[in-house]
Amino acid sequence: MSQEQLRCSDGTVLTATLWTPAGEGPWPCLLMRQPYGRAIASTVTYAHPRWYVEAGFAVLVQDVRGRGDSGGDFGGFAQEASDATDTLRWIREQPWCTGKVGTYGFSYQGLSQLLYSNAEHLPDALAPAMCGLDERLHWASDGGCHWWALGLGWALQLAAQRCKRQGDRQGWQAIRLSLENGNFLRDGLVLLERFDPTGMGLQWLQADPNNSNHWRIHQPPSELWTRPMLIIGGWHDPHLNGVLDLWRRSAAAGGAPLLRIGAWTHLNWGGGLDQVQLDFFRRHLCGQEPTAPEEAVLMEGSSGQWQARAPQACSGQRWQLASGGLAARVPVEGQLLDQSGGGGSEVVIVHDPWRAMAGRGGHLGLEAGPVDRRDLDARTDVACFNTLTTDQPIEVYGRPQLELEAAADQPGFDLCVALSVCHRDKRVEQLSTGFARFLGPEAQLSQRRSVALQPLLVTLEAGCTLRLSIALAAWPQIAVNPGDGSQPRSSVGADHRIITVTLKLGDAALSILPMVGAN
Repeated sequence: MSQEQLRCSDGTVLTATLWTPAGEGPWPCLLMRQPYGRAIASTVTYAHPRWYVEAGFAVLVQDVRGRGDSGGDFGGFAQEASDATDTLRWIREQPWCTGKVGTYGFSYQGLSQLLYSNAEHLPDALAPAMCGLDERLHWASDGGCHWWALGLGWALQLAAQRCKRQGDRQGWQAIRLSLENGNFLRDGLVLLERFDPTGMGLQWLQADPNNSNHWRIHQPPSELWTRPMLIIGGWHDPHLNGVLDLWRRSAAAGGAPLLRIGAWTHLNWGGGLDQVQLDFFRRHLCGQEPTAPEEAVLMEGSSGQWQARAPQACSGQRWQLASGGLAARVPVEGQLLDQSGGGGSEVVIVHDPWRAMAGRGGHLGLEAGPVDRRDLDARTDVACFNTLTTDQPIEVYGRPQLELEAAADQPGFDLCVALSVCHRDKRVEQLSTGFARFLGPEAQLSQRRSVALQPLLVTLEAGCTLRLSIALAAWPQIAVNPGDGSQPRSSVGADHRIITVTLKLGDAALSILPMVGAN
């Protein structure tokens, strides 16, 4: 193991740790570029670099500009294209490298391997995980709602690292304490304005998630899309839509991307994909034949078994919503009927900000993944709709999408939707969630509304039912709508309004659409 430094084209020095196999080189190199301190090496989701070294690869983990021991100022994703190009060029000049370079990493490390200033030096193979190119849609918001808890939490983590780098121990401690006691949900923006006023996370939280202007969509060199790619995602990861977009772009460009989606959260991969990733790099950097199928393979959420699936396919169900008006009073009164059934009536939900509905689990939860929401569905500010009990297993695969007519009595409301399976033991296991925010005078008009939920692949056992739950808040996953037509910028305050929303069920439907191409 050794410390390596390279000088970028603008003179900034970047620092990295290099691990190499025993004996004489050169070796193909695996590169990770990340902002959290290179010693971590993303071991929360991957094997330590030494494991890859034992398989015959050199591994270089680099502190990005302005982080760890690297020079310069940290500027978020905007800085990475030039530095990545300089790094690839430098690696290929080193005597310990064969000239073959693969990149890997998730989240920030996923996007940092996709950005280059030109096509002269691109990796020979890439394994981006849990990331996307659109900062608005893949990193900061769902359905016009900021990722509140997640967005604040991540921005504050970056801000704390900035304090540490500057020697501001009090600032670091203030941020850490707010995260530990939960006060960041109320005070997070103030802390960011104080300790990281130019940070990427604060810029996102201050921008309008309903307006694509002023949001960055990164554009890698077109040649990158035909390079071998292993693209990794999780059913309960907030960046899944970004992962699917990467797969779509590569496939549309004529590439042959491999897709792996596990029943995972952002940080918990249930054992991970190190062996699959190693086989991928052995093939494309060393010329070895693969030992695993090179096609889209997805993990079925209930069994944990891997299955070959086409991302453009889906199970295709469509249910209509029906209720006698008591779906928000009696959790089993509302119905999900197949196409031969008929919808009807309307349901009224009242949102009281004093006791706003909680958001739990799912892809935006601080504790993400499947959860039991039986107690939430027992509340009277959520409307529930249920299928008939199944007499045989039923697979649900694709992106759930709800469409219905709705209007509020205030110029702002949210629809917070969950899809769950009701088990025979009375558990209500939440599988997927989705959000949509409506602001301004149009919120008070009875109009067609659409809510896209997180994609899923799950099989319902015989004797179970599927449940759709519709609420008007999901705190703290998204900030509570104030009901005055503005985007929320804090926790609930005295000016938050009670909101009454009428759901008209005549043409309301829940459809399962393809993950890719659904919208």
